[in-house]
Amino acid sequence: MKPTIAIFIDQPYCSVQSANGVLSALSDYYRFKIFTKHELQSDFFDDVNTICIPGGLGDASSFYSLMHFHLNEIRNFVFRGGNYLGICMGAYWAGQHFFDLMPGVKITQYIKQKNADTKRPHAKNIAIRWNNEPMKMFFYDGCTFKGKNFETIAEYSTGHPMAIKRNNIALIGCHPESEKHWYDSYSWMKNQWHQGKHKELLLDFVNDLHIPS
Repeated sequence: MKPTIAIFIDQPYCSVQSANGVLSALSDYYRFKIFTKHELQSDFFDDVNTICIPGGLGDASSFYSLMHFHLNEIRNFVFRGGNYLGICMGAYWAGQHFFDLMPGVKITQYIKQKNADTKRPHAKNIAIRWNNEPMKMFFYDGCTFKGKNFETIAEYSTGHPMAIKRNNIALIGCHPESEKHWYDSYSWMKNQWHQGKHKELLLDFVNDLHIPS
């Protein structure tokens, strides 16, 4: 039986666009349940292996209104050993001012780092290294991570962590789930799509999350 991922959607903060990219990358191997900001049945997460919070508009101030019904349930799910996958906004929300899932790790804007190779949050194809392989990946004001006790899977060109794991928590600052029409929407990124290769990286990343430690 396929493992089950519960994915949160609230357009535009945790966007349909990002969620569709995740489903496209993973649905051959994972079963999906969708939830929104509305209250759930008490047993909704009982058959769930992973909660995924995707990327979106980037307005962190919306967190408490969107997660009013889910904050404690998601934190308890993760602390009991359930997996958490956060992409861009979902990675920010793992931080201390939100779900507070990674004590000792500061999750902050990459563009605010002194030696960041971009200082603007708008969409771009940014240079990274994934498992030491250089490439460019879709970026929209993604985060980086400061602290210890996590495994770095991918880095920005400056060496700042871009994708990390700690036990049952996996966070990504860029968008490996990105689809061709994302790139086609920006004149400066047309013809730069990754031909689906980044979705394969995301699948491997999530598969590793489901291997018992």
